This record gives sequence, C-alpha cells and structure tokens, in this order.
Amino acid sequence: MASLTASYRLAVASRALAAILGGYALTALAITALAIFLPMSRAEASLTATLLSFLIYTCVVIWVFATRSATRAWLGIIAPMVVLGALVWLQRLAS
Repeated sequence: MASLTASYRLAVASRALAAILGGYALTALAITALAIFLPMSRAEASLTATLLSFLIYTCVVIWVFATRSATRAWLGIIAPMVVLGALVWLQRLAS
C-alpha cells in the first residue's frame, strides 16, 4: 500500500510540475506565435496574445489534470511546444 501511495504522489507531483512549468512554457510559446502570426498591427497582436495567455494557461492546467496519465500530460505539452517553437524559429529565419 505504501508503494501505491508513493507512486500516486509522484504522479500528482509530475502533473503539478507539468501544469506549472510546462504550462508556462507552452503559454509563452503560444503567445509568441500568436503575436507573430495574428493578422493585425504588432501592438494589437501583442495585446491580443497577452490577453489570450490567461485562457491558454488555464486550459493547459485543466487538461493536465484531466488526462489519463502524467506521461500523456507531459507529451501533450511537449508536442505543441515543439511545433510552436519550430514555427517561431522558422519565422525568425525568414525575416
């Protein structure tokens, strides 16, 4: 029973780290991509992306704790981060 409790606690701690750190990193990449790709002036795009960051971060945190496993939570954060990071990087190379 003690090992089950320890594994459960590790899973919850992993999800908490995924929600806090991974959610922050994913949100930062998402607002960077939105600020670059939204079809409006740079100031309006930055403001819109910043306002959307609250919604994005909240959804990421909810999703991390709603998914079946901590592994799936981490993969669900890392995969979009790779895609968004690649898009931002390619855009920076093009400009």
